[in-house]
Amino acid sequence: MKKTTLLLSAALLSACSATSLSDLPERLETSVPQALPPMAMFGSSNPEPPRRSNAEIARDFLDLTFQMESGRPIPVLTRFDEPVTITVAPGAPATLMGDLDRLIQRLRNEAGIDIRRIPHGQGDASITIETMPRARMQRAVPQAACFVVPRVTSWDEFRVARSSSRTLDWTTLTTREHAAVFIPNDVSPQEVRDCLHEEVGQALGPLNDLYRLPDSVFNDDNFNAVLTGFDMLILRAYYDPALRSGMSREEVAQRLPAILSRLNPGGNRGAAVPPRVTDRDWVQAIEDALGGRLPVPSRIAAAQRAVVIAQSRGWQDIRLGFSYFALGRLSLSRDAETAVTAFVTAGRHFDRVAPGSIQSAHVDMQLAAFALSAGDAEQVLTLVGRALPAATRAENASLMATLLMIRAEALELQGRMSEAAAVRLDSLGWARYGFGRDAAVRDRLTEVAALSPNNRS
Repeated sequence: MKKTTLLLSAALLSACSATSLSDLPERLETSVPQALPPMAMFGSSNPEPPRRSNAEIARDFLDLTFQMESGRPIPVLTRFDEPVTITVAPGAPATLMGDLDRLIQRLRNEAGIDIRRIPHGQGDASITIETMPRARMQRAVPQAACFVVPRVTSWDEFRVARSSSRTLDWTTLTTREHAAVFIPNDVSPQEVRDCLHEEVGQALGPLNDLYRLPDSVFNDDNFNAVLTGFDMLILRAYYDPALRSGMSREEVAQRLPAILSRLNPGGNRGAAVPPRVTDRDWVQAIEDALGGRLPVPSRIAAAQRAVVIAQSRGWQDIRLGFSYFALGRLSLSRDAETAVTAFVTAGRHFDRVAPGSIQSAHVDMQLAAFALSAGDAEQVLTLVGRALPAATRAENASLMATLLMIRAEALELQGRMSEAAAVRLDSLGWARYGFGRDAAVRDRLTEVAALSPNNRS
């Protein structure tokens, strides 16, 4: 199972379209401190509980569990026998262990899984995490940001097993005994953390991704990067004593309503409306638009095609908003009017499906960048204030940092210099986690500052 490099770094309105960075006044340089503050780290999580009915969640559970992303059916449910052990091979980034321990604690508390970390080489671990340079990893699996495979415990075993299609085939399992997660070690701490959540989540549970889910990491749009309340409920149901490895879809479907009623009594309402199928034409259009392999005009055309397909299928869920969001992102450097219209439309659909969501926060960040470029400080502060709670709840440090940098520039437009300096300093700690390298932090700060009319010659 691989996590593709489709989307969501916190891109924003291209500063270079307004001015050359070499034209910025000296004040901009002095706003970037020579020594950056310590990296900010997240503490306890505060995920929202699932909003959908248990009937809908049961439908989602079955679709996540009994089908691969490719569409191939999975004949039986498989999971690890508890207790589950997890280990990390040498060479991992310094932040990985802390983030892994936080994840393990959440899996124990929220999903009820008996899971613990053990030292590498001191036991037969259920899940092994191995890190390496991204280029090395992508020579074996192009376009993968990170991925998880069954039946192996190391990169060397994976390379040997690639010659055997059955060994790495999840659909041939009847239970899970070993899985290996491969993550790049030369990316930002946030990217490492995001890979941990998605790939460990899939090593333990669902193997499919569904674009229709607004509140899950099991969705290739990558809006949600840490396991959500919905995801933890899915994993708790996965490891419920009423289920076991080897059960068919029909057997699981018979037991699931009682399981979810017990685990999520607040969801005992309403029936499940059959979802409209996500057809391959739309998926291909999204992948063409956001995969980065085609020239920009072709990618914009693909995003427009995705919008048309979503509209023609009558979708009114997160997929329609995502189609417009992709169009807005790709139109930024070519057609600002189209971009703004697409973002506003995306935000309207996101707000209808999932009010106050991380999806809406991404839209508000883009619109705040436009408002900053127009010199509308009040609108900037409104949009940033609306977006920050969702970005914080989703633990998206790169988005939080960008929003705070935009807020600092708006405060300066209002002459509130000391407040601006404090907010900008706060942004840098989150930026170090979200963007990683100091140079990347400084680049983002410079890009945001270049949006402000104060810094345009």
